[in-house]
Amino acid sequence: MITLAPSDDVMVEVRGQVGLITLNRPKALNALSLGMVRSLTATLRAWKDDADVKAVAIRGSTKTGVFGGFCAGGDIRFFHQAALAGNPALEDFFTEEYALNHLIHHYPKPYIAFMDGIVMGGGMGICQGPALASPAGRTGSAPGKPSARQGGVVRLVTEHTKMAMPETNIGLFPDVGGGYFLSRCPGRMGEWLALTGDVIDGATAVTIGLADHLVDAARLPEAWEALATLDWSVADPLGVWAAMFSGVARADSTGARGQIDQYFALDSVPSIVRALEADTSEWAQHTAATLRKRSPLMLHVVLEQVRRARHMTLADDLRMERDMVRHCFFTPH
Repeated sequence: MITLAPSDDVMVEVRGQVGLITLNRPKALNALSLGMVRSLTATLRAWKDDADVKAVAIRGSTKTGVFGGFCAGGDIRFFHQAALAGNPALEDFFTEEYALNHLIHHYPKPYIAFMDGIVMGGGMGICQGPALASPAGRTGSAPGKPSARQGGVVRLVTEHTKMAMPETNIGLFPDVGGGYFLSRCPGRMGEWLALTGDVIDGATAVTIGLADHLVDAARLPEAWEALATLDWSVADPLGVWAAMFSGVARADSTGARGQIDQYFALDSVPSIVRALEADTSEWAQHTAATLRKRSPLMLHVVLEQVRRARHMTLADDLRMERDMVRHCFFTPH
C-alpha cells in the first residue's frame, strides 16, 4: 500500500526492509518544491531512526508511469515569482534544500538513487554522496557491506540518463553542493561541466564518478521490486543485488578528456575561451561558442566556486553556496 507524505508530490512506502520514495510531480519533470523538500526531509529523518528500515531508494515518475525521468532540479518558476514578490519562502527553500542535501550525503543507511532520464540541478543534489563501502572497506563503484560508516549512495544510471548542472545557462551557478561534487570529478571535468552546463550520458557519469552502475532501463522495475526481497541477514545484500542488474559502462561520450583537462585548468575564463577559440577542432569551437552564450559574470563566479570547493568540506561548500544564492536572488523593494 502506497502512503502519501505531507506533500502529494512525494509518495513513500516501506516494502520488506527498504524505504521507497517516488517523486510524483511529472508535469513539472519532478522539479522540487518547498513541500517536496520538506516531505523528503521528514521521511528520511523518520527512517533514519527506524530499525526496520535498512536502506532507502528513490526514483522519479513521468506522465506515463514510473521511471523515465528523475528530477529536473528546483522549481525555477517559483524562484522567479518569489524573488520578485519578496516571498520569504524563497529563503526557506534554499536553506531547507541544502540541509536535505547534507542529510543525504551523511545518511547513516544505504541510499539508492534510480537516476533515469533527466537528472539535473537539484535532482543531482538528492543523488550525490560518498559511495557505499565495499566488503573490504574500500569505497568505489561496487556497493557492498558497509564498513565503519553504515551509509553511502548507490547511484544507478541508464542509457536514457541525461545528467547536467545547467545553471550558467540561466545566469545561476551549480548549487546543491555542486561545487563539492563537481570539483571532485577527475581532472578538470568539474570545471567543464560547471561552466558549460553540458549534458552527459549515463556511461560518462559512471566514468567520472557521478554514478556507480549503468543499468538497462528496461530492468529498472525489476530492480526496484527486488529491493523488497533482500535478505539483510547475509553479508552483502546490496552488492548481490547490484551485481544482478549492473552492466558494463561504455566509454564516456565526451571524447575530449585531454582538451578538457588542458583548457579548463587555465587560470581564468578569458584564458579558457581564448584557448578554445584558437583550437580549430569541432569540440573546441562548439565549447567556446557555448561559453559565449553563458552569463559572463556567472562564469567567473562559477570557476572560483569550483576551485574553492575543491578544498572544502561539503558543509563549508553548502554554506558558501547559500551565501551566493542570497546575492543571486536579492531584489531591492
